[in-house]
Amino acid sequence: MSVSDNIRSRMAEGSWIRKMFEEGSILRQRYGEENVFDLSIGNPVMEPPVEFRQELKRLAKNPLPGMHRYMENAGYLETREAVAAQLSLDTGIDFSANDIVMTCGAAGALNVILKAILNQGEEVVVFAPYFMEYGNYIDNHGGVIKVLLTDERFLPKLDVLEEAITAKTRAIIINSPNNPTGAVYDERLIHQLGELLGKKESQYGKQIFLISDEAYRKIIYDGLKYPPVFEHHLQSIVVTSHSKDLALPGERIGYIAVHPACGQGEELIDGIVFCNRVLGYVNAPALMQRVVRSVQHVTVSVAEYQGKRDFLYDHLVDMGYSVGKPQGAFYMFPRSPLEDDLAFVEELRQWNILTVPGRGFGVPGYFRVSYCVDDRTLDGSLVGFKKVAQKFNLS
Repeated sequence: MSVSDNIRSRMAEGSWIRKMFEEGSILRQRYGEENVFDLSIGNPVMEPPVEFRQELKRLAKNPLPGMHRYMENAGYLETREAVAAQLSLDTGIDFSANDIVMTCGAAGALNVILKAILNQGEEVVVFAPYFMEYGNYIDNHGGVIKVLLTDERFLPKLDVLEEAITAKTRAIIINSPNNPTGAVYDERLIHQLGELLGKKESQYGKQIFLISDEAYRKIIYDGLKYPPVFEHHLQSIVVTSHSKDLALPGERIGYIAVHPACGQGEELIDGIVFCNRVLGYVNAPALMQRVVRSVQHVTVSVAEYQGKRDFLYDHLVDMGYSVGKPQGAFYMFPRSPLEDDLAFVEELRQWNILTVPGRGFGVPGYFRVSYCVDDRTLDGSLVGFKKVAQKFNLS
């Protein structure tokens, strides 16, 4: 056998997002690009902001000596200083370059952190629905995933969490704004979560890390804000990427930020830097580090994403779909009219609409729609959505 039993099993489970993305390629070849409405993957349709393109052009025309060489494994000092300065401004906490490690996106960041902190068999809590690769990342480094269901608003149930934390718990992963629901955690919830983790740390005499996956932090609607987790738990680690806020998913550029007052923080950073090397990431891309240090204050048009949200949400609700209004990110998570969400996704596929079944995020009975697509795709999908809604008497 060419692969391990574990990998064979995980390959069989696969990624529903990627499966639907591949299905889209087949349908486009068969019916043409204009007749396929792919709402399956969070691949931003927007182009990077003009400031990004200007800085990229400037560096191309005026290359710095050695700008494509290796750098220290934590990343360029100037880039980490720029990230730290923006974080200090955003949070009111004094970050330095020594609290930052540049990474190959948020996925690379999560793998690096989990490699650095997990002992064999230790548990990491996640809240369903969740980005399913979390389970693979945790397994990569000998950990055990513990999945907890959220409430009807897709928010963590703290009483359930309190019962779930044991002496084996090493970390909690939260994701707000959330993929796939668009839910945003408010400050009261984050504060209560921090208090609970502090209580459990005292009970078990160990650090319990709060890992906040903030890939969508800057994409929040209706004047809402996601409060910095650093204010509420000292053992906080933020991972993020510029895939969404700068529309750079293919460039794989992100960072890790560790609370400056985290216990044994210097050792933790040293461990993260070491793991950034031994996992083979070696360094975040040099050119992207040079560019993003100048655009930490920039983001894509959130208003444009909000307009797409409002357009699709209003139409789906009018058709009779049951869906909570997303507060951030660029997904919505309607309830499936069929108990079998996979069967319902197949009904939509008959109209060349590609979505992802809720079971792909640990919660059957829903389906995920990504609206970070062009307006033609959103508008074109409405006919199929309406036909399926009529078939199941939703309106």
